Amino acid sequence: MDGRILIIDDVATNRIVLKVKLGAASYHPIIASGGVEGLALARRCLPDLILLDLMLPDLPGIDVLRQLRNDPATRDVPVIVVSSMTTLQDRLAALEAGADDVFVKPYDDDLMMARLRNLLRSRQDLADLTDGRDSGLFGMAEPEPEFRHPGHVALVTERPEMAMKLRHDLSPLLRDRISVLTHDTVLSDAGPLTRAPDIYVIDTDGLQSERGLRLLSDLRSRAATRHAGICLMTGSAVPGHTIMAFDLGANGILTAGMALPEMALRLRAVLRSKRRADLRREQVQDGLRMAMLDPLTGLFNRRYAAARMLAMAGRSLLEGRPLAVMVVDIDRFKSVNDRYGHSVGDDVLIEVAHRLGSNLREDDLLARIGGEEFLIALPVTTIDEAQTVARRLCHEVERRPILVAGGALTITVSIGLALSQGDPGGSRSAEADMVDGLIGQADQALLASKRAGRNQVTLARSAA
Repeated sequence: MDGRILIIDDVATNRIVLKVKLGAASYHPIIASGGVEGLALARRCLPDLILLDLMLPDLPGIDVLRQLRNDPATRDVPVIVVSSMTTLQDRLAALEAGADDVFVKPYDDDLMMARLRNLLRSRQDLADLTDGRDSGLFGMAEPEPEFRHPGHVALVTERPEMAMKLRHDLSPLLRDRISVLTHDTVLSDAGPLTRAPDIYVIDTDGLQSERGLRLLSDLRSRAATRHAGICLMTGSAVPGHTIMAFDLGANGILTAGMALPEMALRLRAVLRSKRRADLRREQVQDGLRMAMLDPLTGLFNRRYAAARMLAMAGRSLLEGRPLAVMVVDIDRFKSVNDRYGHSVGDDVLIEVAHRLGSNLREDDLLARIGGEEFLIALPVTTIDEAQTVARRLCHEVERRPILVAGGALTITVSIGLALSQGDPGGSRSAEADMVDGLIGQADQALLASKRAGRNQVTLARSAA
Protein backbone atom coordinates (compact mmCIF):
# COMPACT_ATOMS: atom_id res chain seq x y z
CA MET A 1 0.00 0.00 0.00
CA ASP A 2 1.43 3.36 -1.04
CA GLY A 3 1.32 6.27 1.40
CA ARG A 4 3.21 9.24 2.78
CA ILE A 5 3.98 8.84 6.48
CA LEU A 6 5.19 11.85 8.47
CA ILE A 7 7.46 10.91 11.39
CA ILE A 8 7.74 13.61 14.08
CA ASP A 9 10.39 12.50 16.58
CA ASP A 10 13.38 14.31 18.09
CA VAL A 11 15.51 11.16 18.49
CA ALA A 12 17.54 10.51 15.34
CA THR A 13 17.76 6.75 15.99
CA ASN A 14 13.98 6.47 16.22
CA ARG A 15 13.54 8.40 12.99
CA ILE A 16 16.07 6.24 11.14
CA VAL A 17 14.59 2.96 12.38
CA LEU A 18 11.06 4.00 11.43
CA LYS A 19 12.21 5.32 8.07
CA VAL A 20 13.87 1.99 7.24
CA LYS A 21 10.83 -0.06 8.32
CA LEU A 22 8.39 2.12 6.41
CA GLY A 23 10.59 2.19 3.34
CA ALA A 24 10.83 -1.60 3.37
CA ALA A 25 7.03 -1.72 3.33
CA SER A 26 6.99 0.62 0.29
CA TYR A 27 5.74 3.66 2.19
CA HIS A 28 7.23 7.11 1.70
CA PRO A 29 8.51 8.46 5.05
CA ILE A 30 8.83 12.19 5.69
CA ILE A 31 11.04 13.23 8.61
CA ALA A 32 10.66 16.03 11.16
CA SER A 33 12.79 16.45 14.29
CA GLY A 34 10.48 18.84 16.15
CA GLY A 35 6.91 20.01 16.53
CA VAL A 36 7.19 23.27 14.58
CA GLU A 37 8.88 21.54 11.66
CA GLY A 38 6.35 18.71 11.82
CA LEU A 39 3.38 21.08 11.66
CA ALA A 40 4.89 22.92 8.69
CA LEU A 41 5.52 19.64 6.82
CA ALA A 42 2.04 18.36 7.64
CA ARG A 43 0.44 21.45 6.11
CA ARG A 44 2.74 21.49 3.09
CA CYS A 45 2.91 17.77 2.26
CA LEU A 46 -0.52 16.62 3.55
CA PRO A 47 0.67 13.15 4.61
CA ASP A 48 -1.61 10.14 4.70
CA LEU A 49 -0.68 9.34 8.32
CA ILE A 50 1.42 10.87 11.09
CA LEU A 51 3.55 9.08 13.69
CA LEU A 52 3.97 11.54 16.55
CA ASP A 53 6.24 11.38 19.58
CA LEU A 54 4.92 13.23 22.64
CA MET A 55 8.33 14.39 23.93
CA LEU A 56 9.62 17.04 21.52
CA PRO A 57 12.24 19.73 22.19
CA ASP A 58 10.36 22.79 20.97
CA LEU A 59 6.64 22.05 21.30
CA PRO A 60 4.81 19.46 23.41
CA GLY A 61 3.43 16.61 21.31
CA ILE A 62 -0.05 17.19 22.77
CA ASP A 63 0.02 20.78 21.48
CA VAL A 64 1.14 19.55 18.05
CA LEU A 65 -1.76 17.10 18.02
CA ARG A 66 -4.27 19.80 18.99
CA GLN A 67 -3.02 22.09 16.23
CA LEU A 68 -3.29 19.27 13.69
CA ARG A 69 -6.89 18.65 14.72
CA ASN A 70 -7.80 22.34 14.63
CA ASP A 71 -6.43 22.84 11.11
CA PRO A 72 -9.02 21.96 8.39
CA ALA A 73 -6.18 20.77 6.13
CA THR A 74 -4.92 18.16 8.60
CA ARG A 75 -7.79 17.42 10.98
CA ASP A 76 -8.71 14.17 9.22
CA VAL A 77 -5.15 12.82 8.89
CA PRO A 78 -4.79 9.74 11.13
CA VAL A 79 -2.32 10.25 13.97
CA ILE A 80 -0.66 7.45 15.92
CA VAL A 81 1.06 8.69 19.05
CA VAL A 82 4.27 6.76 19.73
CA SER A 83 5.80 7.53 23.10
CA SER A 84 7.91 6.17 25.94
CA MET A 85 5.61 7.94 28.41
CA THR A 86 3.71 5.07 29.99
CA THR A 87 1.30 6.69 32.45
CA LEU A 88 -2.46 6.46 32.03
CA GLN A 89 -2.74 10.24 32.12
CA ASP A 90 -0.42 10.55 29.12
CA ARG A 91 -2.53 8.11 27.11
CA LEU A 92 -5.75 9.84 28.13
CA ALA A 93 -4.32 13.25 27.19
CA ALA A 94 -3.29 11.96 23.74
CA LEU A 95 -6.68 10.37 23.08
CA GLU A 96 -8.50 13.45 24.37
CA ALA A 97 -6.46 15.64 22.02
CA GLY A 98 -7.49 13.52 19.01
CA ALA A 99 -5.02 10.66 18.60
CA ASP A 100 -6.37 7.70 16.67
CA ASP A 101 -4.22 5.32 18.69
CA VAL A 102 -1.40 5.31 21.22
CA PHE A 103 1.56 2.94 21.16
CA VAL A 104 3.92 2.82 24.14
CA LYS A 105 7.58 1.98 23.49
CA PRO A 106 8.72 -0.73 23.16
CA TYR A 107 5.86 -1.95 20.96
CA ASP A 108 5.29 -4.91 18.65
CA ASP A 109 6.47 -3.87 15.16
CA ASP A 110 4.06 -6.16 13.33
CA LEU A 111 1.16 -4.84 15.39
CA MET A 112 2.16 -1.26 14.67
CA MET A 113 2.31 -1.96 10.92
CA ALA A 114 -1.10 -3.66 11.05
CA ARG A 115 -2.62 -0.61 12.74
CA LEU A 116 -0.91 1.66 10.23
CA ARG A 117 -2.35 -0.35 7.32
CA ASN A 118 -5.74 -0.27 8.99
CA LEU A 119 -5.85 3.51 9.34
CA LEU A 120 -4.44 4.13 5.85
CA ARG A 121 -7.08 1.86 4.34
CA SER A 122 -9.87 3.77 6.11
CA ARG A 123 -8.44 7.06 4.91
CA GLN A 124 -8.15 5.77 1.35
CA ASP A 125 -11.77 4.61 1.41
CA LEU A 126 -12.82 8.19 2.13
CA ALA A 127 -10.46 9.61 -0.49
CA ASP A 128 -11.97 7.26 -3.08
CA LEU A 129 -15.36 8.92 -2.56
CA THR A 130 -14.07 12.08 -4.21
CA ASP A 131 -11.92 10.19 -6.72
CA GLY A 132 -8.82 11.96 -5.46
CA ARG A 133 -10.20 15.44 -6.20
CA ASP A 134 -10.18 18.36 -3.81
CA SER A 135 -12.75 17.71 -1.12
CA GLY A 136 -13.56 21.42 -1.14
CA LEU A 137 -15.35 20.88 -4.44
CA PHE A 138 -17.94 18.90 -2.51
CA GLY A 139 -18.24 21.42 0.33
CA MET A 140 -16.06 19.33 2.66
CA ALA A 141 -13.65 22.14 3.47
CA GLU A 142 -16.35 23.87 5.50
CA PRO A 143 -16.02 23.90 9.30
CA GLU A 144 -16.93 20.56 10.79
CA PRO A 145 -20.27 20.67 12.63
CA GLU A 146 -20.49 19.64 16.24
CA PHE A 147 -22.08 16.23 16.74
CA ARG A 148 -24.14 16.70 19.88
CA HIS A 149 -26.67 13.90 19.54
CA PRO A 150 -25.84 10.66 21.38
CA GLY A 151 -24.53 7.66 19.50
CA HIS A 152 -25.40 4.00 19.89
CA VAL A 153 -22.89 1.47 21.19
CA ALA A 154 -23.83 -2.23 21.02
CA LEU A 155 -22.01 -4.75 23.24
CA VAL A 156 -21.99 -8.13 21.50
CA THR A 157 -21.41 -10.94 23.97
CA GLU A 158 -22.58 -14.29 25.27
CA ARG A 159 -21.87 -13.08 28.82
CA PRO A 160 -24.87 -10.91 29.79
CA GLU A 161 -23.71 -10.33 33.37
CA MET A 162 -20.38 -8.93 32.18
CA ALA A 163 -22.15 -6.77 29.59
CA MET A 164 -24.59 -5.33 32.12
CA LYS A 165 -21.75 -4.43 34.46
CA LEU A 166 -19.73 -2.84 31.66
CA ARG A 167 -22.75 -0.85 30.52
CA HIS A 168 -23.30 0.34 34.10
CA ASP A 169 -19.64 1.36 34.44
CA LEU A 170 -19.38 3.10 31.05
CA SER A 171 -22.68 4.96 31.14
CA PRO A 172 -21.40 7.83 33.34
CA LEU A 173 -18.44 8.30 30.96
CA LEU A 174 -20.37 8.22 27.67
CA ARG A 175 -23.36 10.22 26.49
CA ASP A 176 -24.27 7.39 24.14
CA ARG A 177 -26.92 4.72 24.38
CA ILE A 178 -25.46 1.32 25.22
CA SER A 179 -27.33 -1.85 24.29
CA VAL A 180 -26.50 -5.55 24.66
CA LEU A 181 -26.76 -8.04 21.78
CA THR A 182 -25.89 -11.70 21.39
CA HIS A 183 -24.00 -13.21 18.47
CA ASP A 184 -27.27 -14.45 16.96
CA THR A 185 -29.31 -11.26 17.43
CA VAL A 186 -26.61 -8.92 16.09
CA LEU A 187 -26.83 -10.48 12.63
CA SER A 188 -30.60 -10.83 12.58
CA ASP A 189 -30.92 -7.13 13.50
CA ALA A 190 -28.50 -6.05 10.76
CA GLY A 191 -31.09 -5.90 8.00
CA PRO A 192 -31.08 -3.34 5.17
CA LEU A 193 -34.01 -1.42 6.70
CA THR A 194 -32.58 -1.37 10.22
CA ARG A 195 -30.49 1.50 11.51
CA ALA A 196 -27.27 -0.10 12.70
CA PRO A 197 -25.52 0.93 15.92
CA ASP A 198 -22.69 3.40 15.49
CA ILE A 199 -20.22 1.05 17.21
CA TYR A 200 -20.17 -2.70 17.81
CA VAL A 201 -17.99 -3.90 20.69
CA ILE A 202 -17.42 -7.63 20.15
CA ASP A 203 -16.48 -9.62 23.27
CA THR A 204 -14.03 -12.07 21.76
CA ASP A 205 -13.55 -13.95 25.05
CA GLY A 206 -17.25 -14.63 25.28
CA LEU A 207 -17.44 -15.56 21.60
CA GLN A 208 -13.95 -17.08 21.31
CA SER A 209 -11.38 -15.25 19.21
CA GLU A 210 -12.01 -17.01 15.87
CA ARG A 211 -15.76 -16.60 16.17
CA GLY A 212 -15.34 -12.92 17.03
CA LEU A 213 -13.13 -12.39 13.98
CA ARG A 214 -15.71 -14.10 11.77
CA LEU A 215 -18.39 -11.81 13.17
CA LEU A 216 -16.17 -8.79 12.46
CA SER A 217 -15.74 -9.93 8.87
CA ASP A 218 -19.48 -10.60 8.53
CA LEU A 219 -20.42 -7.15 9.79
CA ARG A 220 -17.96 -5.54 7.38
CA SER A 221 -19.50 -7.44 4.46
CA ARG A 222 -23.10 -6.29 5.06
CA ALA A 223 -24.47 -3.06 3.63
CA ALA A 224 -26.26 -2.03 6.83
CA THR A 225 -23.18 -2.44 9.06
CA ARG A 226 -20.28 -1.91 6.65
CA HIS A 227 -19.55 1.60 7.87
CA ALA A 228 -20.10 1.00 11.60
CA GLY A 229 -17.26 1.33 14.06
CA ILE A 230 -16.16 -2.11 15.28
CA CYS A 231 -13.98 -2.77 18.32
CA LEU A 232 -12.86 -6.09 19.75
CA MET A 233 -12.77 -6.56 23.51
CA THR A 234 -10.42 -9.23 24.75
CA GLY A 235 -9.08 -10.46 28.07
CA SER A 236 -5.51 -10.21 26.83
CA ALA A 237 -4.32 -8.80 23.52
CA VAL A 238 -2.81 -11.65 21.49
CA PRO A 239 -0.65 -10.01 18.79
CA GLY A 240 -1.62 -12.53 16.09
CA HIS A 241 -5.36 -12.09 16.66
CA THR A 242 -5.03 -8.32 17.02
CA ILE A 243 -3.10 -8.04 13.75
CA MET A 244 -5.75 -10.11 11.98
CA ALA A 245 -8.49 -7.97 13.53
CA PHE A 246 -6.92 -4.77 12.21
CA ASP A 247 -6.44 -6.30 8.77
CA LEU A 248 -10.12 -7.34 8.75
CA GLY A 249 -11.19 -3.77 9.51
CA ALA A 250 -11.44 -3.42 13.30
CA ASN A 251 -11.35 0.19 14.48
CA GLY A 252 -9.90 -0.54 17.90
CA ILE A 253 -8.93 -3.12 20.50
CA LEU A 254 -10.15 -2.90 24.10
CA THR A 255 -8.55 -5.10 26.77
CA ALA A 256 -9.97 -6.27 30.06
CA GLY A 257 -7.27 -4.47 32.01
CA MET A 258 -7.89 -1.16 30.28
CA ALA A 259 -9.01 1.66 32.57
CA LEU A 260 -12.62 2.71 32.01
CA PRO A 261 -11.71 6.35 31.15
CA GLU A 262 -9.32 5.10 28.45
CA MET A 263 -11.93 2.69 27.11
CA ALA A 264 -14.47 5.51 26.96
CA LEU A 265 -12.04 7.82 25.16
CA ARG A 266 -11.16 5.13 22.61
CA LEU A 267 -14.86 4.56 21.92
CA ARG A 268 -15.37 8.30 21.56
CA ALA A 269 -12.47 8.43 19.09
CA VAL A 270 -14.04 5.63 17.02
CA LEU A 271 -17.40 7.40 17.09
CA ARG A 272 -15.78 10.68 16.05
CA SER A 273 -14.05 9.05 13.08
CA LYS A 274 -17.20 7.19 12.11
CA ARG A 275 -19.26 10.36 12.10
CA ARG A 276 -16.68 12.22 10.05
CA ALA A 277 -16.80 9.42 7.49
CA ASP A 278 -20.61 9.48 7.51
CA LEU A 279 -20.54 13.23 6.93
CA ARG A 280 -18.13 12.79 4.01
CA ARG A 281 -20.38 10.18 2.41
CA GLU A 282 -23.45 12.38 2.89
CA GLN A 283 -21.67 15.36 1.34
CA VAL A 284 -20.57 13.29 -1.64
CA GLN A 285 -24.13 12.03 -2.11
CA ASP A 286 -25.41 15.60 -1.90
CA GLY A 287 -22.86 16.61 -4.51
CA LEU A 288 -23.94 13.80 -6.80
CA ARG A 289 -27.59 14.76 -6.38
CA MET A 290 -26.76 18.38 -7.18
CA ALA A 291 -24.97 17.22 -10.33
CA MET A 292 -28.11 15.34 -11.41
CA LEU A 293 -30.93 17.65 -10.36
CA ASP A 294 -32.27 21.04 -11.32
CA PRO A 295 -32.03 23.04 -8.07
CA LEU A 296 -35.27 24.98 -8.63
CA THR A 297 -37.75 22.27 -9.56
CA GLY A 298 -36.00 19.20 -8.18
CA LEU A 299 -36.37 17.50 -11.57
CA PHE A 300 -33.49 15.83 -13.37
CA ASN A 301 -31.30 18.24 -15.32
CA ARG A 302 -30.21 18.15 -18.95
CA ARG A 303 -26.96 16.34 -18.20
CA TYR A 304 -28.65 13.47 -16.38
CA ALA A 305 -31.45 13.34 -18.95
CA ALA A 306 -28.93 12.86 -21.77
CA ALA A 307 -27.37 9.83 -20.08
CA ARG A 308 -30.76 8.37 -19.14
CA MET A 309 -32.07 8.84 -22.67
CA LEU A 310 -29.13 6.88 -24.08
CA ALA A 311 -29.95 3.98 -21.76
CA MET A 312 -33.64 4.11 -22.70
CA ALA A 313 -32.79 4.23 -26.39
CA GLY A 314 -30.47 1.25 -26.00
CA ARG A 315 -33.24 -0.77 -24.39
CA SER A 316 -35.69 0.28 -27.11
CA LEU A 317 -33.29 -0.80 -29.84
CA LEU A 318 -32.42 -4.06 -28.12
CA GLU A 319 -35.99 -5.12 -27.38
CA GLY A 320 -37.69 -3.55 -30.39
CA ARG A 321 -40.12 -1.64 -28.18
CA PRO A 322 -41.34 1.91 -28.81
CA LEU A 323 -39.98 4.97 -27.03
CA ALA A 324 -41.98 8.20 -26.94
CA VAL A 325 -40.31 11.58 -26.41
CA MET A 326 -42.00 14.90 -25.63
CA VAL A 327 -40.60 18.40 -25.47
CA VAL A 328 -42.87 20.58 -23.33
CA ASP A 329 -42.74 24.38 -23.23
CA ILE A 330 -44.69 26.80 -21.00
CA ASP A 331 -46.69 29.18 -23.19
CA ARG A 332 -45.90 32.90 -22.94
CA PHE A 333 -43.60 32.36 -19.98
CA LYS A 334 -41.53 35.45 -20.80
CA SER A 335 -44.55 37.65 -20.29
CA VAL A 336 -45.06 36.11 -16.84
CA ASN A 337 -41.50 37.07 -15.86
CA ASP A 338 -41.79 40.52 -17.40
CA ARG A 339 -45.13 41.34 -15.76
CA TYR A 340 -44.87 39.63 -12.36
CA GLY A 341 -41.13 39.20 -11.82
CA HIS A 342 -38.80 36.21 -11.72
CA SER A 343 -39.96 35.12 -8.27
CA VAL A 344 -43.45 34.48 -9.62
CA GLY A 345 -41.91 32.86 -12.69
CA ASP A 346 -40.05 30.45 -10.40
CA ASP A 347 -43.31 29.59 -8.62
CA VAL A 348 -44.90 28.81 -11.98
CA LEU A 349 -42.00 26.58 -13.01
CA ILE A 350 -42.17 24.66 -9.74
CA GLU A 351 -45.90 24.08 -9.97
CA VAL A 352 -45.83 23.08 -13.65
CA ALA A 353 -43.04 20.62 -12.87
CA HIS A 354 -45.15 19.16 -10.06
CA ARG A 355 -48.23 18.77 -12.27
CA LEU A 356 -46.24 17.11 -15.03
CA GLY A 357 -44.55 14.70 -12.64
CA SER A 358 -47.82 13.80 -10.92
CA ASN A 359 -49.22 12.50 -14.19
CA LEU A 360 -46.35 10.26 -15.29
CA ARG A 361 -45.34 6.73 -14.42
CA GLU A 362 -42.48 5.83 -12.13
CA ASP A 363 -40.31 4.62 -15.02
CA ASP A 364 -40.93 7.71 -17.17
CA LEU A 365 -38.25 10.39 -17.42
CA LEU A 366 -39.04 14.03 -16.64
CA ALA A 367 -36.27 16.63 -16.81
CA ARG A 368 -35.95 20.40 -17.04
CA ILE A 369 -33.71 21.08 -20.03
CA GLY A 370 -34.09 24.84 -20.44
CA GLY A 371 -35.59 27.93 -18.88
CA GLU A 372 -39.22 26.91 -19.35
CA GLU A 373 -38.66 23.73 -21.34
CA PHE A 374 -39.07 20.14 -20.14
CA LEU A 375 -38.18 16.77 -21.64
CA ILE A 376 -40.33 13.69 -21.12
CA ALA A 377 -39.50 10.15 -22.25
CA LEU A 378 -42.02 7.31 -22.04
CA PRO A 379 -40.60 3.80 -22.57
CA VAL A 380 -42.75 1.03 -24.06
CA THR A 381 -45.48 3.46 -25.12
CA THR A 382 -47.55 3.36 -28.29
CA ILE A 383 -48.56 6.39 -30.38
CA ASP A 384 -52.09 6.35 -29.02
CA GLU A 385 -50.90 6.01 -25.41
CA ALA A 386 -48.35 8.79 -25.83
CA GLN A 387 -50.91 11.16 -27.35
CA THR A 388 -53.33 10.42 -24.50
CA VAL A 389 -50.64 11.19 -21.92
CA ALA A 390 -49.62 14.41 -23.72
CA ARG A 391 -53.22 15.68 -23.91
CA ARG A 392 -53.72 14.85 -20.24
CA LEU A 393 -50.62 16.85 -19.35
CA CYS A 394 -51.92 19.88 -21.24
CA HIS A 395 -55.25 19.57 -19.46
CA GLU A 396 -53.75 19.13 -15.98
CA VAL A 397 -51.55 22.21 -16.33
CA GLU A 398 -54.42 24.39 -17.57
CA ARG A 399 -57.39 23.22 -15.53
CA ARG A 400 -56.46 24.90 -12.21
CA PRO A 401 -55.01 28.41 -11.92
CA ILE A 402 -51.61 28.61 -10.25
CA LEU A 403 -51.72 30.67 -7.06
CA VAL A 404 -48.91 33.22 -6.92
CA ALA A 405 -48.17 36.42 -5.08
CA GLY A 406 -50.74 38.94 -6.25
CA GLY A 407 -53.31 36.53 -7.66
CA ALA A 408 -53.80 33.42 -9.75
CA LEU A 409 -52.47 32.66 -13.21
CA THR A 410 -53.90 30.33 -15.83
CA ILE A 411 -50.92 28.64 -17.46
CA THR A 412 -50.82 26.42 -20.51
CA VAL A 413 -48.13 24.31 -22.18
CA SER A 414 -47.42 23.27 -25.75
CA ILE A 415 -46.06 19.81 -26.51
CA GLY A 416 -44.17 18.28 -29.40
CA LEU A 417 -44.27 14.47 -29.54
CA ALA A 418 -42.04 12.01 -31.40
CA LEU A 419 -41.97 8.23 -31.29
CA SER A 420 -39.57 5.48 -32.31
CA GLN A 421 -40.65 1.90 -32.82
CA GLY A 422 -37.21 0.52 -31.94
CA ASP A 423 -35.24 -1.93 -33.99
CA PRO A 424 -34.85 -5.50 -32.67
CA GLY A 425 -31.19 -6.38 -32.73
CA GLY A 426 -30.24 -2.85 -33.76
CA SER A 427 -26.71 -1.61 -33.22
CA ARG A 428 -25.93 -0.14 -29.82
CA SER A 429 -23.93 2.55 -31.61
CA ALA A 430 -27.22 3.87 -32.97
CA GLU A 431 -28.39 5.00 -29.50
CA ALA A 432 -27.04 8.56 -29.76
CA ASP A 433 -28.46 9.00 -33.28
CA MET A 434 -31.82 7.76 -32.07
CA VAL A 435 -31.88 10.17 -29.12
CA ASP A 436 -30.81 13.15 -31.24
CA GLY A 437 -33.38 12.26 -33.88
CA LEU A 438 -36.27 11.90 -31.41
CA ILE A 439 -35.51 15.14 -29.59
CA GLY A 440 -35.05 16.99 -32.89
CA GLN A 441 -38.39 15.70 -34.18
CA ALA A 442 -40.13 16.59 -30.92
CA ASP A 443 -38.62 20.10 -31.07
CA GLN A 444 -39.99 20.61 -34.57
CA ALA A 445 -43.39 19.32 -33.50
CA LEU A 446 -43.32 21.74 -30.53
CA LEU A 447 -42.79 24.67 -32.92
CA ALA A 448 -45.79 23.47 -34.88
CA SER A 449 -47.88 23.47 -31.69
CA LYS A 450 -46.80 27.05 -31.00
CA ARG A 451 -47.67 28.16 -34.55
CA ALA A 452 -51.07 26.45 -34.34
CA GLY A 453 -52.10 28.53 -31.32
CA ARG A 454 -50.37 26.91 -28.30
CA ASN A 455 -51.89 24.72 -25.55
CA GLN A 456 -51.94 21.65 -27.76
CA VAL A 457 -50.06 18.52 -28.80
CA THR A 458 -48.47 18.03 -32.21
CA LEU A 459 -47.19 14.64 -33.35
CA ALA A 460 -43.97 14.62 -35.39
CA ARG A 461 -44.63 13.70 -39.01
CA SER A 462 -42.30 10.72 -38.92
CA ALA A 463 -44.41 9.20 -36.12
CA ALA A 464 -47.78 9.89 -37.68
